[in-house]
Amino acid sequence: MDKKIISFDLGTGGNKASLYDADGGCLASVFVPYTTQYPQVGWHEQRPMDWWNAVVESTRTLLNSSGMNKNDIVCLGISGHSLGAVPVGKDGNLLRDETPIWSDIRAQKEVEDFFKKIDPNEWYLTTGNGFPAACYTIFKVMWYRNHEPEMFSKVYKILGTKDYINYKLTGVFKTDYSYASGTGIYDLKSWKYAPEFIEASGIPEHVWPEIVPSTHVLGEIDPKVAELLELNENVKVVCGGVDNSCMALGAKNIKDGRVYTSLGSSAWIAVSSEQPVIDPKAKPFVFAHVMPNMFTSAVSIFSAGTSFAWVKENICSELKEKAQAENKNVYDLMTALAAQAPVGSNNLLFNPSLAGGTSQDRSVHIRGAYIGLDLKHGKADLVRAVMEGIAMNLRLRLDVLRKYCQIEDEILFVGGGSKSKLYLQIFADVYNTKILKTNIDQDAGALGAAAIAAVGCGLWKDFNKIDEIHKAVQIVEPNLENNQKYEKLLPVFEYASNCQADISDALRKVEL
Repeated sequence: MDKKIISFDLGTGGNKASLYDADGGCLASVFVPYTTQYPQVGWHEQRPMDWWNAVVESTRTLLNSSGMNKNDIVCLGISGHSLGAVPVGKDGNLLRDETPIWSDIRAQKEVEDFFKKIDPNEWYLTTGNGFPAACYTIFKVMWYRNHEPEMFSKVYKILGTKDYINYKLTGVFKTDYSYASGTGIYDLKSWKYAPEFIEASGIPEHVWPEIVPSTHVLGEIDPKVAELLELNENVKVVCGGVDNSCMALGAKNIKDGRVYTSLGSSAWIAVSSEQPVIDPKAKPFVFAHVMPNMFTSAVSIFSAGTSFAWVKENICSELKEKAQAENKNVYDLMTALAAQAPVGSNNLLFNPSLAGGTSQDRSVHIRGAYIGLDLKHGKADLVRAVMEGIAMNLRLRLDVLRKYCQIEDEILFVGGGSKSKLYLQIFADVYNTKILKTNIDQDAGALGAAAIAAVGCGLWKDFNKIDEIHKAVQIVEPNLENNQKYEKLLPVFEYASNCQADISDALRKVEL
């Protein structure tokens, strides 16, 4: 039998089911989307049954379209979007049709109550939870207790996104270290829930699932579920991991000091290391790695690709029309235009904080801006400045990680933005680091989930095989002359960003 692996990449926008051979080669994949509801300001909800239905549909479609013999599939692993809070009863029934996802921040009052008992700095230093606190699971569960007491009284377990799917597959209530590290009550260095945080929350300890390694085999698929998915009932299900850590694994972050940049709608830089990167000022967000005794620590910006899309819609509308008329990619036309501008865009800066600031900014209320706009500037400068602004903003965040880790001199890029050669050159010059693009690209999360399954079920001895799977597609070396120009601009960019944060705070208080 030619053994095969199925992985689920359960993302914010949908589930991608992928089929892998035993050597880690992706044979086929199917994506099924689902929606997010926004019933009130700060509320971001999804239906867990939509996740499950997407898993069922994507799996059946994957098997039917690939013509794969279901008896060849021996194991399954899942990557799930983070900070989920799915309340289930003892019989596994859902207690809430919609549950808050990672970006939901309704639990502001619960955060205030918690930090009356726990020092916020101590909490961050222990958990590494660098997102806005209300995003983390414990505060969402406190909100359940405070606002929906009848429902909460029936809670048996609070499950993460992928842990709910694992329950549907196997009937087992468990989580792994990587997902548990996003609960807000997890001690990174002790590798367990922190009793003092559980006590301060007032949430019973028993609602938190047992923590096992990501490679732990939960069991085989329930026979009725196997029939529904059109899988063999002997398929083994491993616990899997949180998306941040699965992506780190799939992006070759399997050794101390390895770094990757994900360049999509938002963007982040993550380093894998034997010690978590904890900085009480910059607050990198940290998760336990899916690999034993390692961590993945990241810094981010909320608006990377979305900033470029804003320019497309509002400044480059004629390029959109040209692209449609000539059946071309509008972003290719934009980068070709940007290439006409010099390095530094004639001293024009762009701050890409169109979606607000992260913990690495002076204020979460910061908004974007062009700085230094002059009559001499043309559209090429405007477009290139956005690309350079995203790169410089990320470079300042990379420097936070460099303070704590001996980072390798090569950074892997994944995500849609990494398709542009000009963009990769700008990043190489701004980072002053060699940039690597491989064949894996946007499949890092799916590969990570498959790798966990392969190791957990004994198909692979360890995770070192990840390096064999990655094949270099493009290597971009930094241009020293260009880097020297960016090094001159970076202090100005940082100063302008801090000023822009202050201006944005002031604008927020203006009532018109």
